[in-house]
Amino acid sequence: MPESFIDSVSTYLPIILLMIVCVAVMIIPQKRRDKKFKQMLEAMKVGDRIKTVGGIYGKVIRIKEDLLTIETSSEKTQIELSKDAVSAVEHGEISKDTK
Repeated sequence: MPESFIDSVSTYLPIILLMIVCVAVMIIPQKRRDKKFKQMLEAMKVGDRIKTVGGIYGKVIRIKEDLLTIETSSEKTQIELSKDAVSAVEHGEISKDTK
């Protein structure tokens, strides 16, 4: 092999390896978060309390394929939204403190 090829490879190899490591460090945790989020949505059921990405809290009253309907207040206001709008799910009923 020509000496110039070996010199150029030895010059660029650390940069290429560093780029590969940086991409792996960014992609692997994101895939884990996506998997956990998908599992959370699949485990969601009627009666669970949720928080939307917009900060709205409500109780799930109906689930369709990609849509769900939540009840948000004592006046039983219903909002239909996409499952992608859910940021957190709290399974089961949450009792309100009456102090």
